[in-house]
Amino acid sequence: MPCKCGSRSTFRDDVTGNLVCSKCYTLLEFDNFDAQIGGINGPTGTNIHIGYAGTGSLFSYKDKKIFQAKTLIHEYTLSLNISYSESDITSMINEITEGEFGQGDWFNVLIGACSYIVMRRDNRFLPAAEVAEVVGCDVYELGRMIARVVKFLNLNLPEVSIAGLFERELNNSMLLENVDEEKKERMGKQGIFLVNCAVKWFLTTGRRPLPVVAAVMVLVAELNGVEGLKIEDVAKNVHAVVSTCKLRYKELLEALVKVAQVLPWGKDVTVKNVIKYAPFVIRYMEMKSMEAPGGEDRGENFDLDDVVTECLQNVAAYGDDENYIEGYSQYFEGGRDRSDLPRLCNGNDVDNLKLSHECLSLIYTKFLNEVDDDRLKGKIGKVHKRKSRGLELHICKDWWSGKSELSKKLLLKQILEKENGMDVMPPSFIAGCKANERRRKKINAAKARIDSIMYPTNTVSDGSGNFNTSEVARAGKKRKRRQGSEIDWEDFVIETLLLHQAEGAVIKF
Repeated sequence: MPCKCGSRSTFRDDVTGNLVCSKCYTLLEFDNFDAQIGGINGPTGTNIHIGYAGTGSLFSYKDKKIFQAKTLIHEYTLSLNISYSESDITSMINEITEGEFGQGDWFNVLIGACSYIVMRRDNRFLPAAEVAEVVGCDVYELGRMIARVVKFLNLNLPEVSIAGLFERELNNSMLLENVDEEKKERMGKQGIFLVNCAVKWFLTTGRRPLPVVAAVMVLVAELNGVEGLKIEDVAKNVHAVVSTCKLRYKELLEALVKVAQVLPWGKDVTVKNVIKYAPFVIRYMEMKSMEAPGGEDRGENFDLDDVVTECLQNVAAYGDDENYIEGYSQYFEGGRDRSDLPRLCNGNDVDNLKLSHECLSLIYTKFLNEVDDDRLKGKIGKVHKRKSRGLELHICKDWWSGKSELSKKLLLKQILEKENGMDVMPPSFIAGCKANERRRKKINAAKARIDSIMYPTNTVSDGSGNFNTSEVARAGKKRKRRQGSEIDWEDFVIETLLLHQAEGAVIKF
């Protein structure tokens, strides 16, 4: 730095050691600065005391961090309606962080993970998607944190109960706040029954449970005459994707259609009209679930011969006799011994009745005339309000009894041991078998193409030059292809592996 006179030439005094200008002999001040700090034990600053939050604060930095962390835990537990578990969540976080707690986005995810783990450990039900939305993170990020916490604490959590999730969503849904408690309780038991059936049908295997919960909730609402409940609103309420919920709803209806095929009118049941027949299908499933392992029924019987006899023995009670079908009186005579007639509940072949579709339609119409207008309003067509004289179809009228053990929250092993009218293989297993068969056909076609080139004299072709590749193409997904090229990249990979003498088992996988 130059001197005030402008000279940059300086020299240091031998006596004092100060820097002096060589032109005007002025003592340069910048080289003689004395910091007035009083040494290491000098006076304390007037604004901030090191290690504390500031002037007037009684909390240190660590105390303030812990206070803010506990406040955040309280806010999240309040948003998730789990304030009763706040102390357990705080204790878990304190154990993980060794009393340090924390700040930042990672700490928010940790609070969500501990909340989910505590609820699941106590056999309470809290969807991970709802937790992720509250703490403001992705479901996958929350899942990774949950896995880390479980591994760190060496926990063994119970299995997820989809029936418990359904019960929680049903009770907390604002869409059903106008439904009376009796009907909601009935819907809860029916929904748990259908959820357990969906688990047995492997509709939840390898999939997120909330779309199944939404689909079952919509179905039981339709069965109980609850109007205005749309699947889009339910999906938003349970934090699920709408398209996935619709797909699960369709799969559930398709499963009911398959179960209905054992009923006398099962051939007429389709996905479009299965809601109309659903009460009787579910009633059949409920009775099958109450059967003992040996085949003996532990519940009340659904006697098809009683239904047929009581319906058409009292034809006059329904009005005109023109609906009576002659030629089937042998099944409807009141004094006849009915021990030789088949029963639906004991597994006999119901085709032995040898009734026409018109007669079965008449019988079913008689059923519908006895159903309460409140329970199936708008679901089964027009209900004729005629007073029955001496005809009591309690089984039809009260199609839901709720006596099955599948109406309760069960473990997976218990659910798989129950019978509900249909035994199916997991969809993933069926898809894997189809893919394996399709791959095997591709391998055979690739071998045929290779042999046609290496041994042209021994090749037997169908004249098209494709060697059954069109059949293989049709076995896969339906997609548009050019007529001149039916070989895709997978065929080329298979040919390359075959030329390198790879085994078939290696190629399939």
